[in-house]
Amino acid sequence: MSVQVRTVTGLAELAVVDRLFGEIWQGDPGSPVLSVELLRALAKAGNYVAGAYDGDRLLGACVGFFGAPVDRELHSHIAGVAPAAAGRHIGYALKQHQRTWALERGATAISWTYDPLVARNAYFNLAKLGAVPHEYLPDFYGAMHDRINGDDASDRLLVRWDLHRPAPGREDLDGAVVALDRSGTPGSLAGGKLLVAVPQDIEALRAHDPGAAKQWRLAVRDTLSTLLAAGARITGFDRAGWYVLRRPS
Repeated sequence: MSVQVRTVTGLAELAVVDRLFGEIWQGDPGSPVLSVELLRALAKAGNYVAGAYDGDRLLGACVGFFGAPVDRELHSHIAGVAPAAAGRHIGYALKQHQRTWALERGATAISWTYDPLVARNAYFNLAKLGAVPHEYLPDFYGAMHDRINGDDASDRLLVRWDLHRPAPGREDLDGAVVALDRSGTPGSLAGGKLLVAVPQDIEALRAHDPGAAKQWRLAVRDTLSTLLAAGARITGFDRAGWYVLRRPS
């Protein structure tokens, strides 16, 4: 993969980052998600603004800022990859660069939020990187009305990536109880190990059947929130599309 990931500070390059985010989330490079001014301020203040380049071509970008405790945890606010670069592992390269950058500055963890219904992101965050969910946040950003989120509620899982934690192993699903099945139907909440399904492709479902997408949103929200409130922990995400939860022994 002939891709270089590096930090971005110059106005011209920051403007390209801004246009890339607009293209990904709004379908229009001229509709910014952040702004060049904000990106410039974040970079100048010592925060993380980086891009993945193939030569001079920007393929992906990521932006993060430090949160409390100061200089110990980086919050990764936004990361995106150009649709044309899908399948080139740009997202993984960005995260590994961000990890190295954070460690060099004394940080021990990176946190971020993601939509719990997006199966590929859940697998990437939990199974591939080893981030750990800490909190379910209903409609965290309010109405977003962009190309990706549409009119769906902006529920998010807040995850924390311990930068010294080894990569997780594959989850063992033997003996697990299905709390929400693949049709979105609630099952049993009893058991020490539980499975919660998500749609195979929530973004396609939002486009073709927004009513069904909203039903999935409510079902996953209710199931995960109930289990987390009862003390269960999300320990991983299986490639087949299941959140794996365990109750404390």
